[in-house]
Amino acid sequence: MNRIYKGFLPLLILLLLIQFLANPVHAQSKSVNEVSQSWTSLNSTIRFNNRWGMVADFHIRRTNFLADPNFYFLRTGVQYWVNNQLSLTLGIGKMWVAPSTPNWEHFAEENRIYQQALLSSKLGKIGILQRIRNEQRWIEKIANDQFTGNYRFSNRIRYLLAFNIPIFKNPKYPSFSLSDELIIQFGKEILYNTFDQNRLFLGIRQPISKTLNFDFGYMQSFQQKASGYQYDKIHTLRCFFYYSPDLRKKTL
Repeated sequence: MNRIYKGFLPLLILLLLIQFLANPVHAQSKSVNEVSQSWTSLNSTIRFNNRWGMVADFHIRRTNFLADPNFYFLRTGVQYWVNNQLSLTLGIGKMWVAPSTPNWEHFAEENRIYQQALLSSKLGKIGILQRIRNEQRWIEKIANDQFTGNYRFSNRIRYLLAFNIPIFKNPKYPSFSLSDELIIQFGKEILYNTFDQNRLFLGIRQPISKTLNFDFGYMQSFQQKASGYQYDKIHTLRCFFYYSPDLRKKTL
């Protein structure tokens, strides 16, 4: 397990260095736009045997809290467990992104392929999760509220570090959830925003049953726009459900 940690930490340091170095200096002053959103999802991990399983997610995010659509997203994949702590995933995703220009009606499509490594561990009673995800994204271009048939490509790398901290001795009671995700991207058309965004989440994790739980809380995202000097500071009320049935045959 120590070898796995040593493999993850250099990549984390590399991502932080890229975040620090990748933002060029612009003549324009920095502009920050405050946004409010809500985000809910169902995230499922189904384990068929000791090695193989699948994941399937559905997400809805809305802007101006609940007033306006932001995106709808479907994701699925095949998951392979190296051991009970480390798993690898290969999958696809499709997103429908609402127009940000007033009075526009057409949703842009985004198609993804992704690869993921997920490592879970414990420090005393504190659960620790590390996730590295690499995404290839084809984002549809919309002009004058019309489909152009053209797509913008980006390769995006995401590193998530999450902690689940027990508050009560009874495992049926909520625990404290804390996570941060750093996201960077590359591509021919990614000129000024190699740093894509950072997502910080604070909330609670509440079990419902052996296979179902949810987290609920506040997420703050800081996202750099394509111009390089414009940013969105997004305040999000987040509620994610996690469904994890284990279909392995039980040995007697």
